[in-house]
Amino acid sequence: MSLPPEKASELKQIIHQQLVKMDVHGRIREVLAETIREELAPDHQQLSTEDLIKALRQRGIIDDVMKELKFVTDVNEKERTSAPKPSTHFVDREPPVLKKTNIDPTRRYLYLQVLGGKAFLEHLQEPEPLPGQVCSTFTLCLHFRNQRFRSKPVPCACEPDFHDGFLLEVHKDSLGDGSKMVDATTMLSICDPVHMVLIKTDTFGETTLVASYFLEWRSVLAAENGITNVAVELLGVGTESKVSVGVLNIRLEMYPQLNKTLSPEITNTQFALERQKTAEKERLFLVYAKQWWREYLQIRPTHNVRLVKIFAQDENGVNRPVCSYIRPLRAGRLLDTPRQAARFVSVLGYERASVIGGGGGKQEQWCTLLAFLCRNKGDCEDHANLLCSLLLGFGLEAFVCVGTKAKGVPHTWVMTCGTDGTITFWESLTGHRYIHKPINPDDPPLVEQPKPLYPYRTIGCIFNHQKFFGNCQPSDAVEVCVFDLHNESKWKPMSGEAIKSVCSPGTTSSVPPFPPLCASAVDAAVTSNEIELQLRILVSEHRKDLGLSTVWDDHLSYLLSPALAAYELERTTSISAGNEEFQDAVRRAVPDGHTFKGFPIHFVYRNARRAFATCLRSPFCEEIICCRGDQVRLAVRVRVFTYPESACAVWIMFACKYRSVL
Repeated sequence: MSLPPEKASELKQIIHQQLVKMDVHGRIREVLAETIREELAPDHQQLSTEDLIKALRQRGIIDDVMKELKFVTDVNEKERTSAPKPSTHFVDREPPVLKKTNIDPTRRYLYLQVLGGKAFLEHLQEPEPLPGQVCSTFTLCLHFRNQRFRSKPVPCACEPDFHDGFLLEVHKDSLGDGSKMVDATTMLSICDPVHMVLIKTDTFGETTLVASYFLEWRSVLAAENGITNVAVELLGVGTESKVSVGVLNIRLEMYPQLNKTLSPEITNTQFALERQKTAEKERLFLVYAKQWWREYLQIRPTHNVRLVKIFAQDENGVNRPVCSYIRPLRAGRLLDTPRQAARFVSVLGYERASVIGGGGGKQEQWCTLLAFLCRNKGDCEDHANLLCSLLLGFGLEAFVCVGTKAKGVPHTWVMTCGTDGTITFWESLTGHRYIHKPINPDDPPLVEQPKPLYPYRTIGCIFNHQKFFGNCQPSDAVEVCVFDLHNESKWKPMSGEAIKSVCSPGTTSSVPPFPPLCASAVDAAVTSNEIELQLRILVSEHRKDLGLSTVWDDHLSYLLSPALAAYELERTTSISAGNEEFQDAVRRAVPDGHTFKGFPIHFVYRNARRAFATCLRSPFCEEIICCRGDQVRLAVRVRVFTYPESACAVWIMFACKYRSVL
């Protein structure tokens, strides 16, 4: 049987890959050495090919190779099948093609390998997961100079089996030297660390921030052969920021290899100088901040109870100036409008930082942006910081406001100042916008005053990446505040130079660089179908327990789609559209003498069982799901709207129609 040349070369490639995979060459060498040593006398003639094959066959190596090679006999299978059927078991008959990475040979790369972890003592008693069993996992997220990476999830264990490699490009900022290979001395001046965030995902899909670490990678510049191994001790977050959670073994390597490595003295001197310079800048800013605060208190003694926040602790318990948590952030093609940005931030999960013990105290933890995005949830401060950064990226003058809501609960939200003086408040947790019109307390009683619709009560300070203002008006009540930021009798400013010295992304700064946003990895249609199918099963089981049969109306389910799309559009743009068509379609689908009931609900998670349990707590929804009557037909429609960072807005609508019996 003769094969066409391309098939012959393909077969050769498959056989070659299999031989490499089984290390057949190494085994042949061993057999060869053994045969020469044992079976051939020194005066014997040269070993023939037949002798070698005989020796390989005796040791079972040829049989092993033939077993491993799977030959496909159904050559004309493609011609025989009329229509492709979805396969339940996928057999990869093509030789595996390695994904090509765009590597620029003129650039320098840092190859970072994570070679396992150890001493994750919290998981010491964790049993070995069974094959196919759902278990808690660790995922490592990295950010370095505008590049983001994510490891494969590994089961949580005392010694998690991390084995991942990341190729980080150590590019230069200036375009002038773009074509020149970066040398060791130039790389020594690049002080951006590799930010590593470890996330734990439990069996229900809930994420927890385990550790956040800034890796100093430049030690590799002084390593022999341009390779160094580092044992990184990860510390906990928040109240556990001094407690070790585990150790990661990391190997760093430069590609291409450096022609000349630096001496350890040079790198250590550079690190010491940077630390000294940063510490001095931070000390000077602290001296200035103390002086500013003293002056602020001298204006009015009651200012000491106002929420004027100059420093905030990050997840590692490090005090940073609040202005360092903001930076203009451009979302590229991922977000088109400021209102869409507000919607995206609002669908990221809200969770207050956990506190060990009672007392109702609020643990302060302003997360770095990477930790917030990788967790996909955070406190109101994290949401406000991200929304302010995105609005600045869209060219608006945006500030984060620190104040209180009802009952004196501390809160942060975002404010934008229009060129015409319009002040707009943006609630980062909901995406709602409110126009601020101040009440003039000196107006006579008959003058009609605007009624504030926003939930905010007091405001202590506002800030962004360049400015900080303390509220020094007689009252800090939001409704009477005038946002004339140029009037120093109303707002006490901080020096822009002082803020810039510690908050601008400079060469020596402890401020972590901002990561870019990532596109969603969630397939909206597939996820919508999966949740809808799970909900149908849950509803049918629930009704079965009540002794009720379930008949689904697929046509009615489909008709609910326009309503869900309109609800999401309204949340994003505040514009309602398409309601007339939806109502008309439902009227046509529901015959005379029948009653229609519908209940829409919105979630930011994709757990169908959890969503169903929440729906049942609503009496309106429970009435639809447990509907009794004549000719009852049920409908459910799920629509998942995806946003960057795999954030999702999940809309579910339950409906029923039945004959009205009076």
